[in-house]
Amino acid sequence: MLVAAAVCPAPPLLVPEVAAGAAAELGDARTACSDALAVLAASRPDLLVVVGAAAEGGPYDQGTPGSFAGFGVDLTVTLGPDLGEPPSGHATGVTLPTSLAVAGWLLGQARWAAAPVAGAGVAADLAPSGCGLLGADLGGSAERVAMLVLGDGSACRTLKAPGYLDERAAAFDAAAARALGAADVAALAGIDAVLAAELQAAGRAPWQVLAGAAEGAELEGRLLYEDAPYGVGYFVAAWS
Repeated sequence: MLVAAAVCPAPPLLVPEVAAGAAAELGDARTACSDALAVLAASRPDLLVVVGAAAEGGPYDQGTPGSFAGFGVDLTVTLGPDLGEPPSGHATGVTLPTSLAVAGWLLGQARWAAAPVAGAGVAADLAPSGCGLLGADLGGSAERVAMLVLGDGSACRTLKAPGYLDERAAAFDAAAARALGAADVAALAGIDAVLAAELQAAGRAPWQVLAGAAEGAELEGRLLYEDAPYGVGYFVAAWS
């Protein structure tokens, strides 16, 4: 069952090499992510499941490589510690989607060694009910499961945001922040998928996977970071 969870934003800009001169702008977010990962390690999990938005669902085994070459940076990461051998059951050439590559970078920075790692991608348009079922399955994949969930809020907070300004975005993000900070499973499961899509909130589906995994776990949450740099809602939360 799920014993702990960390929610982090998924922008490649979280990686200093990608952000370059703007790296300092997300320094507080990186610190909060580090704190959230420490909560996961302290939960003594048997398995860490990493969930992020992706076109391909995976699964992605520990050691699967990811790259930020598409963002002009010669930087590679792996999902958890590199096992020194090709991930079992995977064809040569399988690489992490961007969200899980960001997770791989975060785990590398944390020198994660608390438990084996597995990754799952979730389609941005997966229905809430499907997210819940996937979450329940992932949450039951080991006796003590920790989950690292990568996802952003709305991308419509300012005129210069990727999705331009939408007056509904601030309220959407405020509600998401409350739900993540309170580990409110029902509120996360109830996020309007249509509204989330209109606001380009890529975290909706991963958050609802988390809700499915956390059903009945009675975890308590803390919101460690909330901001909207670049007009996109970013949140960091820890559940335990």
